[in-house]
Amino acid sequence: MDKTIAELAQRMIAYSTGNLHDINHFLKVYAYARTIGVREGLGEADQTALEAAALLHDIACPLCREKYGSTNGKYQEREGGPLAAELLRDSGLPQAIADRVVYLVAHHHTPEGADGPDYQILLEADYLVNADESGWSREAVRHARESLFRTETGRALLDAIYLRD
Repeated sequence: MDKTIAELAQRMIAYSTGNLHDINHFLKVYAYARTIGVREGLGEADQTALEAAALLHDIACPLCREKYGSTNGKYQEREGGPLAAELLRDSGLPQAIADRVVYLVAHHHTPEGADGPDYQILLEADYLVNADESGWSREAVRHARESLFRTETGRALLDAIYLRD
C-alpha cells in the first residue's frame, strides 16, 4: 500500500497546481496522521484509509475558493467527497478503503460522530497543522486538547508542540 499512498501524494501535488500552501498543508497533515496512526497501532486497512484521507482531505479547497470564495469546512465537506471519489477511481485501493476515504474527506470538519480511530486521528492531525497555520491561542489549544483530542499520541504531540511550559 505504501506505493499507492505515494502515488496519491503525487496526484494531489499535481492537482494542487503549484499552490504551496495547500501542498504543504496536506503533507503536514499526512505526516502527523501517519505518525499518530502508527503509534496508536492501527490495522493496515485503517492506516491506509487514514493516510489516503489525510492526503485528500482538502481536495475541495481550490473548487471552494472559486465557487464560494471561501474554504469554509462545510463547503469542503459538501464538495470534497465527489472529488475524492473521482481521484481514487483508478488508484488501486480496495473499494472498501476508497469508500472510507471518501467518507472521511466528506466529514473531516465534523468532530461529532467520529466513528473510528481513522476519523479521530484525521481530526487530530488536521488540528495540529491548523493550530499553527491559523495562529490559535494557547487557550484555544488547551480547549481543543480537552474537547477534541482522544488519542494518547495526539495529545502528546499537541503538548510537545503547543503546550510546553
